[in-house]
Amino acid sequence: MKRTKGTRQETFHFASLLLQACALIAQAVGVALPAAALLVGATAVGYAADLGMHAGRTAPPKILGQLQAEAVTRQALRDLLLVAGLLRLADGPSTGFLLLSLAGLLFAHGAHVLLQAGSVLVQRGRKLPVVTRNIDTSGLRLPPAPPFVITRRPGLRLLLAELPAVAGLSATAAGGHTGWALGGVCLTVALSLAGLLVLALAFLPGRRAPRPEAVMEWFDEWLRDYRPTVGMYFSGGSSSAYQANMWLPALERLEGRPVIVLRERAMVPRIGPTDLPIVCLPKVADLMRLGDTSLKVLLHPANAPKTSQVLRIPSIMHAFVNHGESDKLSSCNPYAKAYDEVWVAGPAARERYALAAVGVADEDVVEVGRPQLAGVERGSGPVPAGTPVTVLYAPTWEGWTDDPGNTSVILAGETIVRRLLADPGVRLLYRPHPLTGSVDPRAGAANRRITELIEEARGAGPRPGATPEQREALERTERELNRLTAAWSLTSADDLERMADKGRDGDVTVAEAMRRAADEWEAVHWAALPATEHQVLVKDRPGLYSCFNHADVLITDVSSVISEFMPSGKPYAVTNTTDLTEEAFRATFPTVRAGIVLTPTAKGLDELLGVARGTHDDTLVTAREELRAHLLGPAVPTSAERFQEAVHALAARVDERRAKTAADPAQAVPRQRAEAV
Repeated sequence: MKRTKGTRQETFHFASLLLQACALIAQAVGVALPAAALLVGATAVGYAADLGMHAGRTAPPKILGQLQAEAVTRQALRDLLLVAGLLRLADGPSTGFLLLSLAGLLFAHGAHVLLQAGSVLVQRGRKLPVVTRNIDTSGLRLPPAPPFVITRRPGLRLLLAELPAVAGLSATAAGGHTGWALGGVCLTVALSLAGLLVLALAFLPGRRAPRPEAVMEWFDEWLRDYRPTVGMYFSGGSSSAYQANMWLPALERLEGRPVIVLRERAMVPRIGPTDLPIVCLPKVADLMRLGDTSLKVLLHPANAPKTSQVLRIPSIMHAFVNHGESDKLSSCNPYAKAYDEVWVAGPAARERYALAAVGVADEDVVEVGRPQLAGVERGSGPVPAGTPVTVLYAPTWEGWTDDPGNTSVILAGETIVRRLLADPGVRLLYRPHPLTGSVDPRAGAANRRITELIEEARGAGPRPGATPEQREALERTERELNRLTAAWSLTSADDLERMADKGRDGDVTVAEAMRRAADEWEAVHWAALPATEHQVLVKDRPGLYSCFNHADVLITDVSSVISEFMPSGKPYAVTNTTDLTEEAFRATFPTVRAGIVLTPTAKGLDELLGVARGTHDDTLVTAREELRAHLLGPAVPTSAERFQEAVHALAARVDERRAKTAADPAQAVPRQRAEAV
């Protein structure tokens, strides 16, 4: 099975720590014997393993800090054993010389502590009350950050500073002149002093971050100049960023001046490439400033604990747009009644709320369609004779609740995949939900077994069926996308660096460059994919809608994937892993009524493939069209037009409310006096 990036990093860190532990034991043995070769060799191995672990892109495991076994502790042990070994050697340097070396090492460790304390102060000072992207911050005169290795990589900083001392002491222990040790220790002291000097520059008046008050004054001025009218509010963990990112294209097409409002600093680099202004306001008091602006409407793709905080602003109206609709109970959350309006795709969701009786009034439900689905292409009917059928298997995850039938991966996934792989006329695209296995370990285990089955059937190599030219084009476009992704996300940057970033890549914005590169990558990806090559799709690319366009049929569970697949008009199947009969299953979950129902033993799969090949009558084609209209609303006006109209209508309600408040002094909010009288 192919290892994930996270698994590879964990394995590397574990191997490095194990190697360091063995090296420390070998050092101790070298001191006890004494044996110069063993002492020097073990020191070199342990130091190199530690340096390799800290030089990587990912930080060492946090548990090391909890166990008080961080780099400073490990390096102090290596230093102590190295000096003790020199004392034990019969022809080693004098005690006075070793004390001098020990004093230099102690200075390096003391400087490390001072550097860490200063780094903490610098980073706190560079954490502003608001973080922005795609906004001109030249008026703030944001200072550059100190070198990354000094302020944000303490373990690497210490190891690099001690490299000369370790090398010099090791050379002396191996039989070299004492000058090696003295020179190495002196160079380490010099590097430590240089680090302190560089960090001290960050405390000079011209290098300090602007005061929080000045930053908020600048932000208020930007709000007055930009005059945002509609925004998307999002709060949540890093893994939930996709819920906001799916709405970026629709938000970008809106009239007026859209803005994205976030609450967690870590979410800023997680928002996908966009040219829209992004503001992150972690504190509630700063969030409340939005109430005195031109902002009228906030759209909410998800419910979050911090959502209730922004709902307190009376001058803004809020619409819940969700991040997907399905027949699952989670699609009718009682929290939805907290919003001014609930925007749904079509009549099906309106009926769902009415049946659920969770307190959402029918007049507050607005049908806007799904503007994100504009790129889903219409199917052209059965595949030509002799052409493999491309099957997209996109099961959902197990969910936060133990509702039966949430995911087919556990009970039916392997059976379905085995049947598909056994058919030489099928190409399988397997795209599991990104959260599969996060709640139920059985789902994660089944997902891994399915992946193994597909990779075994697929063959070895990254793209075994692609030509050398196609593989080269894939690698080139992948490198370009990775470069642009790094330029956009700025994962190693702090708040000020993200705010100061111009977001440009030559003559275009990074967001536009990424859109072009992504389109090119997807075109190359599908062109290089042989008609019979199976794929496991667990990355962001290719996107789900791109998979829709290249699939002939869909197999999924009761999830929002069904609604999003509807514009294609292609056949689909839903796996029934509940204890319901097929008739009861269709009655309970309306999105199933235009699809073929699969059992856990994959009964119904032959019918689905027959419809795709044209060897079986497609008796559900009319039902799919009716269901599409029921789930997504009418084709005319378009979803984008209905979405825009809903924004205008809700903004008009805000204007009406504000006009009434302004005309009635009794409704006006009192202001604080400027001074006591």
